Amino acid sequence: MNWKQFVFIVLIAYGAYHHFSQRAIEIPAGALVKTLPEQASADTTPFTFKTYTLTPLANFELEARVLSQETYTFDRGADLAPVDLALGWGPMSDSQVLSQIQISQSNRFYFWHVDAFPIPRQAIETHSANMHMIPANPSIEAQLKALRAGQKIKLQGYLVQANAPDGFYWKSSLTRDDTGAGACELVFVKMLIVE
Repeated sequence: MNWKQFVFIVLIAYGAYHHFSQRAIEIPAGALVKTLPEQASADTTPFTFKTYTLTPLANFELEARVLSQETYTFDRGADLAPVDLALGWGPMSDSQVLSQIQISQSNRFYFWHVDAFPIPRQAIETHSANMHMIPANPSIEAQLKALRAGQKIKLQGYLVQANAPDGFYWKSSLTRDDTGAGACELVFVKMLIVE
């Protein structure tokens, strides 16, 4: 086998692995997650994580369906939050609704498109969000990177503001009804359960 054949086989194997490992999990119709995200006043003082000072803005608990997962390696925040999750709850966890919505992620944003609204626009916007995930440890980071659309998760942690020594800062949204730039949650993930 020459090197070209070897490279071709490796590329085919990688493509097959990526396709099958990223496939959405099929879930029957009906809301998978009926609870809303829970947020309460933070009970922790700022702490150092990697080279950042993280200031907890709120305690945060969430049960949600993974709508999409995007891993980042090269942008400014990748060393802190290597994974973004587009998450849905309530009607945005229902397979029947989601089958009529095209979902994608890029450049730290979550996008959706419909030809006809299966639920009101406001319900889409208030029952889903793009969240930048800061894993508390390598085990949680591996779990986040392995998530697939359709999986149900539970997580606990903090909504935070991150400040770096070079002046870079990143602040979490504190509401689920905002949209556009600055509307994403920045979540320090202390616990993650994949169901």
